[in-house]
Amino acid sequence: MKNSTLRYIVNNHVLMTAIILLFTLFLFQIKIILVDLFISYIIMAALSPFVGVLTKRKIPNVIAATIVFLAMISLLFLLILPLVPFFTAQIVSLVRSFPLYLDNTANMFGIKIDFHQVQAILATEMTNIGENAFSITKSIFSGFFSFLTVMVIGFYLLLDKKNIMHSLVALFPEKTKNHAQATISEIETKLGSWVRGQIILSLFIGVITWIVLSLLGIPFALPLALIAGILEIVPTLGPIISAIPAMIVALSISPTLMLVVAAAYIGIQMLENNLLVPKIMEQAVGLNPVVIIVSVGVGANLLGIIGALLAIPFLSALIILIRDLKKYSDI
Repeated sequence: MKNSTLRYIVNNHVLMTAIILLFTLFLFQIKIILVDLFISYIIMAALSPFVGVLTKRKIPNVIAATIVFLAMISLLFLLILPLVPFFTAQIVSLVRSFPLYLDNTANMFGIKIDFHQVQAILATEMTNIGENAFSITKSIFSGFFSFLTVMVIGFYLLLDKKNIMHSLVALFPEKTKNHAQATISEIETKLGSWVRGQIILSLFIGVITWIVLSLLGIPFALPLALIAGILEIVPTLGPIISAIPAMIVALSISPTLMLVVAAAYIGIQMLENNLLVPKIMEQAVGLNPVVIIVSVGVGANLLGIIGALLAIPFLSALIILIRDLKKYSDI
């Protein structure tokens, strides 16, 4: 009876289309929850190998997971909190001075920009920010709640990983359980490698950019390096976007310095792409640059910045899933 009903639904194209559309609409309505779950899964995948190292040394899984998770949280706070006031001051100073740099750069090309009008626009925006303090406060609390939710779910995924894996595999038919477990494990490995590699690459790009800009005497070297490190997470487009403000600041000093800064950014990316990426990201799924740009654009259009950041790991996991479905479709 169940098989005949299922066969009828599958063969009825109108009914099947309606079910797919309703399911897609449902997924879209809970997209924030799905994004939080995906980020939590990525965190679990990144931390899981460290838990494995501790459990191999006869440390109970609960204690190992707690140690690793608390170490990650502590490291985040130790790295971020002391630097927040300094970074904030530098970024505010850069934002205030950037219209002047932009105006000086435009004048070199004979383009007239009303500096006072730019300042007025910025002042208006700052006023709007002040008037919308309630909305901003709400967004901050919403972001903090999402962060807290992601951390809690990530911890429980790490804590109960074996049982969760067993439950997922149990959903599949007996003859495909081993293949399902292998696919889930591969996705976890790829995502974990991706996030660990991205952290290393972002730190490298941020530090080396700060050193190079400081040696060249570029103002606001630290916030510009911070931008470069953060945008390194967005492949292909990120490094290009991060170079633009640094080049504008350099061009306001001299065209030659702008060319030197552009060459420095290109050199850093060449060093990364030819030396670090093959070593650090060798386990990550390789994607065509065009596919990367399109997927980042689609992710940004659907979910904003978060969508752009998660586009590559999501696409990598999806490719593994589709490949394995095709591989084991005859089993």
